Amino acid sequence: MREIVLGTAGHVDHGKTSLVRALTGIDTDRLKEEKKRGITIELGFAFLDLPCGHRLGIVDVPGHERFVKNMVAGAASVDLVAFVIAADEGIMPQTREHFEICRLLGVKRGLIVLTKKDMVDPEWLALVQDDVREYFADSFLAEAPLVTVSSITGEGIDQVKSVLDQLVAASEFYEVHGPFRLPVDRIFSMKGFGAVVTGTSISGRLKVGEEVTFYPSGHSGRVRGIQVHSADVEEVEAGKRTAINIQGVEKEMIQRGDMLATPGCLDPTYMLDADFLYLSGNKKTLKNRTRVRVHLGTAEIMGRIVLLNDEELAPGDQANVQLLLEVPVGTWPGDRYVVRSYSPVNTIGGGEIFSGSFLKRRRFKEVNQQAFELYRKGNIEEIILLHLRESGIAGLTFDQISVKTGIFGKKLKKIIDPPISARRILVIDSEKQRLLESSVHESLKKTCCETITSFHAENPLKDGVQKEELRSRLHKGLDQKLFQFLLADLVKEGTIVQDEAIVRLAGYQIAMAADTEKLRQEMESFYVSAGLNVPTIKELLAKFANSPEKLVLEVLEVMTRELVLTKISQDLYYHTSALNELEQKMVDFLQKEEELDAQIFKTMTGLSRKFSIPLLEYFDKVKVTLRVGDKRILRERHKA
Repeated sequence: MREIVLGTAGHVDHGKTSLVRALTGIDTDRLKEEKKRGITIELGFAFLDLPCGHRLGIVDVPGHERFVKNMVAGAASVDLVAFVIAADEGIMPQTREHFEICRLLGVKRGLIVLTKKDMVDPEWLALVQDDVREYFADSFLAEAPLVTVSSITGEGIDQVKSVLDQLVAASEFYEVHGPFRLPVDRIFSMKGFGAVVTGTSISGRLKVGEEVTFYPSGHSGRVRGIQVHSADVEEVEAGKRTAINIQGVEKEMIQRGDMLATPGCLDPTYMLDADFLYLSGNKKTLKNRTRVRVHLGTAEIMGRIVLLNDEELAPGDQANVQLLLEVPVGTWPGDRYVVRSYSPVNTIGGGEIFSGSFLKRRRFKEVNQQAFELYRKGNIEEIILLHLRESGIAGLTFDQISVKTGIFGKKLKKIIDPPISARRILVIDSEKQRLLESSVHESLKKTCCETITSFHAENPLKDGVQKEELRSRLHKGLDQKLFQFLLADLVKEGTIVQDEAIVRLAGYQIAMAADTEKLRQEMESFYVSAGLNVPTIKELLAKFANSPEKLVLEVLEVMTRELVLTKISQDLYYHTSALNELEQKMVDFLQKEEELDAQIFKTMTGLSRKFSIPLLEYFDKVKVTLRVGDKRILRERHKA
């Protein structure tokens, strides 16, 4: 069953760790420096078994301003927050910052705990309670239970347990399906076991023996062992505080902030489309491309905020942004993030990730506004169509759509089948499950027809365009499967005709101009009069030097397609009637004499070796004759 995770929050030295110890008996300060200085530096972890039968995982976060990035890492996966405020000090700077972080990370429920009640008198305690209620008014903690405690005397601790029991019992214990994900917050190695990572799993399940990948590095290994709250388990699900022993990777290959996940479920990118809230407590405007610290899960990444529709943001403004990161990160839609200023370091805003993007968005474009509207209000089918449109002719595979939407397997198939049936989505490659949005395909079809039309206009004497030339004209590196799908669709519609390697518009016919037709007639007469002593291409061009060379060659190609001429080698063309006469002469000779050689053929035709050898090879090729040694015999089908 999914475990509910409680996170602490509040100013340094307000008693968060003491409260956890009083509740659980576990001291979450494990570092020597923490013991010496009396403050929490790193994340601490504990658990509490509640009367309702559920085990509550607890993440204790540091309160000092120098360690807020550690606090963000711990708060990234909590369901409930215990907001801790010392009764003798009240609201302090990190109280405010931790509260904003919890809001930005989407925490929805929790309780308020006033600690150190033994250090103040009742009147002061009442004043602090009023101040706290006023501060949290109009927030997710406005109606939250407020408990006053002393971790020294134990007063109020049972009430905190009771409130936690009620909050957990009222929680939805749904399982977060899909691939396994765990933001890594700690790495160490154990002699004889290898690398161990810890974190709070945020989706899916993981079993001992399964393969896992660290993102964004891509290093992979196999799960050797799993512990939940120091107890060995064979399987862990979302919401559990987990330690995982990984076989096949070294400690040095992993770093805090990595996402441990099921292989193939993330596709790291440097660009993220996101919703951004610039906190109202900021003292100055935020300019476009400001360099910031982006906190995602347990990672802190340097990057810049690109304001897509604004030159700058005033405190309290909300905006469509693209985060440009200095290192790639793998996320799913709905992941939350926090932004802190570069220097001095303060929490300035954050929000929700809409999508990892490989498209660098240009500012002040209407298409961006439309895309972000769909992110916010569109249904999942519309968002999938958006991703496919933006991927253009590259399209997306089923697995790539899973990564971009965070929806996997049968659930995604159920969503995607109706638009496929309605041909809003086209399956270009069934083997790789590669998909294309229909409007992208229609646009490509239109471009294809325009390209063929232009080719016909540029080359009026050519029957059509070579397939490979058409593919390169449409788009450099156009995928072969998509190209074949495109041509098949246009043939089926009756828009084009495909004749082996030649493509032309349906109904297209060569129409020669008067001067071109005259040239054609002159060339044909020339070949008729030449008989078997035909010109080479060079001699032909010299004969018709008054006409453009390109035109002479195109007319030659037309006459060949029309079978007026026959090409027997790269340099020699014969009038077809002359070849037919020669073929009949050879057949008659071989029916009587049964065989001939090159010398006899030269004597029979009066041709030199320059012409006779290509002609003999041509008749072999068209299966009139069969070469046996240095002689030719008649093929069976031509024998009398």
